[in-house]
Amino acid sequence: MKKNFAIIGMGRFGSSVAKALRAYGHDVLAIDASEQRIQEMSAVVTHSVQADTTDEEALKALGIRNFDVVVVAIGEDIQASILTTLILKELGVPVIIAKAKNELHGKVLGRIGADRVIYPERDMGLRVAHNLISPNILEYIEISDDYSIAEIKATPKLVGKSLRQLDIRAKFQCNVMAIKHGDQEHAKERMNITPSPDHEILESDVLVIVGRNEDLWKFEKAYAE
Repeated sequence: MKKNFAIIGMGRFGSSVAKALRAYGHDVLAIDASEQRIQEMSAVVTHSVQADTTDEEALKALGIRNFDVVVVAIGEDIQASILTTLILKELGVPVIIAKAKNELHGKVLGRIGADRVIYPERDMGLRVAHNLISPNILEYIEISDDYSIAEIKATPKLVGKSLRQLDIRAKFQCNVMAIKHGDQEHAKERMNITPSPDHEILESDVLVIVGRNEDLWKFEKAYAE
């Protein structure tokens, strides 16, 4: 499902998220106070605007409340980050994701309305983008520029089918490395690192798949809920 994202702050983290979201076909508005950064992003995203996001009227003029998700990726200026997040909350933005510089900053962002706080040293931009696009992707680890490992939760379209029936390698050029089995009753998780082709996917399963980034996305999209 196509979504509208606004990314505020075009530093390394913000631009990474913006580029990844745009690469997967979503509409992205890039916002930054720096004219140079906006010019650099103009050819990459759907729209790019130079604006002071601590100015409530400027955000209103951009129609910020109409975006599905707004990511506050402001870097060093903690005051601007907090004030921007507070204004977004007051304007009624549905989902606010905010980048925090440290734990204290993160706590403040959470208390004033951020739905999720991101710590860049722990969350790569691409991983965040995948999680925003699909809640079925539980983990996303880049192993090179082109290849990644994804942990994908079994969706209704997968449940009840065997790996042989799904034929993931032939259809998507991806390999199922392992399958995690959840045990909610005992709060345990088992890992099958040699799943049989006849293994039938269960509702609690998580598939650990390796492949090219574009092929992993095609697989996830094909079996999304």
